[in-house]
Amino acid sequence: MDLDPPVPKCMTGDPKSFAYPSVRTRWPAIITSAIDDLHRTISSLHDSTAGNNDTLPAKIAEGKEILSSLASLKYELQHNRILTPLPDEPATAPSYADVKLYNDELQLRASQQPNKELRWHDVEWLFSECYLYRRMYSYFAISTHWKDYDVFRRSKVSTFRSSRPAVLELASRYREIVGKIRGSSKNAPVEDQEAQTDDTAIKEAEKVLFIEMAEICLWGNATDLSLLTSLSYEDIQKLQGSKARQGREEKVLVNDLEKAFDVLWTAKKSGEMQRRVDFVLDNAGFELFVDLVLAGYLLETGLATEVVMHPKSLPWFVSDVVPKDFQELLSVMADPKAFYETPTEEDEGKDIVPLAAQEEEDVKFLFEHWASLHADGQLILRPNRFWTHPGSFWRLPTVVPELKEDLSEAQLVVFKGDLNYRKLIGDANWDPTTPFQEALGPLASNLRILALRTCKGDVVVGLPPGKDEELRAMPGGGGDSGAREWAFNGKWAVVQFSDGKAK
Repeated sequence: MDLDPPVPKCMTGDPKSFAYPSVRTRWPAIITSAIDDLHRTISSLHDSTAGNNDTLPAKIAEGKEILSSLASLKYELQHNRILTPLPDEPATAPSYADVKLYNDELQLRASQQPNKELRWHDVEWLFSECYLYRRMYSYFAISTHWKDYDVFRRSKVSTFRSSRPAVLELASRYREIVGKIRGSSKNAPVEDQEAQTDDTAIKEAEKVLFIEMAEICLWGNATDLSLLTSLSYEDIQKLQGSKARQGREEKVLVNDLEKAFDVLWTAKKSGEMQRRVDFVLDNAGFELFVDLVLAGYLLETGLATEVVMHPKSLPWFVSDVVPKDFQELLSVMADPKAFYETPTEEDEGKDIVPLAAQEEEDVKFLFEHWASLHADGQLILRPNRFWTHPGSFWRLPTVVPELKEDLSEAQLVVFKGDLNYRKLIGDANWDPTTPFQEALGPLASNLRILALRTCKGDVVVGLPPGKDEELRAMPGGGGDSGAREWAFNGKWAVVQFSDGKAK
């Protein structure tokens, strides 16, 4: 806690904060969805051939115990009960060390309260939200038959199926771009090969395409399942696709993409042999898909020679990437017809349109490209338990110095999404004009950081003077309420860069 920013934090008891409806409405809905998911799985086990599996009755009974625990957690949350310690986990469990970490911080925070207790409806937002997901995971971690169960997987898969139009559109565009890169004698993805007359023209063409790819990656965050808990198939489609992205250009409040591009371009032109870009990932499904689109583009153009992706180690914030999500996405790309044309419960009453031959080829091209990059060691997955710790990323240099040292080897570290942004700046109530680099604290040294964030929470820095007031004055922006409501719904974004030169 002493390592976090010395600035007041967002609290769940503040009615002006998005934390207030989160703890009272959004989180109970998420737990309810988790209960429904697990109940469906248990029901399917009842319908299976129990006689062929001696462990099935025990698994069903244990699943019902987890259901009961989730229901109790929801009750505690809704009735403002005290946050209790996480249950002990087997010492052999990969998450074992986190239990003490969370419980020690829980005890410390309670000791600093006047009444020596922490309650759901008046606690620091960032800590309590991380605690919520870590506690949900603990019920599975202590089990015998459900250790590897991802209670959010079904919703991730369903949402990605709903992203089919945008996936097919981007697959076609990506294949076209890679073809032009490979056909270019100077390895530059210019649309008009005659434009390749000098380095300036090549650089400008490369920059334009880099910005397009990065903005696709930025807006892929719009379908964060932990914040948009009631999206329909049609809603998801409206958030994706080229037309949706074109209409959002004026919604990027700060855009430092050119600064990030200059870092990568300079490293490439100077002949640096190791040009690594890291992604601290956010959501699975369509967002992971667009992350891989950007990663593949960087490797194909030589703007990067290696991309390291950092997923979470456990099911987190509903839709965050875990290693298995990466494997399943590649499986979808390998056989898109099976994924998109096999009916599911959600498809009842709908006509499933078969993939065209060209669409199937485009998607399979992505699979072959990404799989080859992964096999060649250019596309690497590197999870770390730190990403699911309860505090801000200000703790990184002290708590996990070896991870900070590893990240410092990258030319650029891309932090995706709202939660990573909140953790970068400590989920603190900074003045919105505070420079981004200042709000990074100890992270501003030795790390070149690019934050791609669609705003879904209170905290924001780096805005021009008067911009926050202008946005508040808009319809639905918050007005005189004191709430920064314009930042609650993912309609606005910031793209902010720090050059890592802070002392």
